[in-house]
Amino acid sequence: TCQKRMTPRNSSSVTEFILLGLSAQPALRLPLFFLFLGIYVLTMLGNLGLSTIIGLSASLHTPMYFFLFNLSIIDLCYSCVFTPKMLNGFLSENIISYVGCMTQMFFFCFFVQSECCVLVSMAYDRYVAICSPLLYSVSMSPQVCSMLMLGSYVTGFSGAMAHTVSMLRLTFCDSRAIHHYLCEVLPLLQLSCSSTYVNELVFFIVAGVVITASIVSIFISYALILSNILRIPSAEGRSKAFGTCGSHLTAATLFFGSGAFTYLTTSPESAEQGQFTSVFYTNVVPMLNPLIYSFRNKDVKLAIGKTLKRVLF
Repeated sequence: TCQKRMTPRNSSSVTEFILLGLSAQPALRLPLFFLFLGIYVLTMLGNLGLSTIIGLSASLHTPMYFFLFNLSIIDLCYSCVFTPKMLNGFLSENIISYVGCMTQMFFFCFFVQSECCVLVSMAYDRYVAICSPLLYSVSMSPQVCSMLMLGSYVTGFSGAMAHTVSMLRLTFCDSRAIHHYLCEVLPLLQLSCSSTYVNELVFFIVAGVVITASIVSIFISYALILSNILRIPSAEGRSKAFGTCGSHLTAATLFFGSGAFTYLTTSPESAEQGQFTSVFYTNVVPMLNPLIYSFRNKDVKLAIGKTLKRVLF
C-alpha cells in the first residue's frame, strides 16, 4: 500500500501526503509514541492550568501575566496543530490530505511567529518595569498591551499567509512522502516539481526577519535592563530586579536558541535533519514554559496555592 501511494503521479491527482515521522524503525515507534504522548499531556495540562490560574486570579491581572496568558494559549493551540497527527504516525501509516497539510502548515507558521512577537512584548514589559517604573502604568496600559498582542497575531497571520499562498502555487508530483512529522515549509519544497525559488526566498525573508528582529529586540531590551540593574546600589535590589526577568529570559533563550538553530542552519537539502532539532522547540519548549513560569515565580505559586485552597476547601 505504501509503495503504491509513493509512486509518481500527475500533479493534478496529488490529494494527500505521507508523513514519514521521526523514525522508520518499528522497534522505536511504540517507545516514541509514549514519550511524545507524555510530553503532549504535560503540555496540555501545564498550559491549560497556567492560563486558568491567570484568568481566575485577580492578583495576576497585570500586563506581564496578560502576555503570559497569551503565551500559554499559543503553546496550547500550537501543540494541538501537529502532535495528534504526529502520535498517529507512530501507530500507523500517517496520511494527511493536501488541504489538511496546507492548513497544518498555515497554523504552525501562525503560532510560531506569534510566539516570537509575544516574547518580544514580554521583554519590552520587563524593560519598562525596570527602566521606567514611574511610567509603567501609562506605558503598559491595557490599550498598549492589546495593541502589542494584536500586532503579534497580525505578524503571525501575515507570515503564515505568505508561506501558504506561495506554497499553493506549487505543483506536486513524484514522491509524496514528507520527511518530517508535520507539514513544514522546507520538507514540502523538496517534493515540488516546479521552481521553488520564490518559496525559498519568502521562507528565508519571513523566518529571517521575524527571528532576527525578535532576537535583536530582546537583546537590546536586556542590555538596557542590565545597565539599569547594575546601577542599583543594594545587592538585594539587584537580585530582585534580576528575579523578575529570569523566567522570561530562560523561556526566550530556549525558544529562540532552538528555533534559530533549526531555521537558520537548515536548507532544503538538509531539511530531513531539521526535524530532529525542531523537536525541541515544537514539543519540549511548550511543555517547559509553564514549569519555568510556575517554579521560578512567587506570584504564580501564591496564586496556585490560593486557587487550590478555594477549590478544595
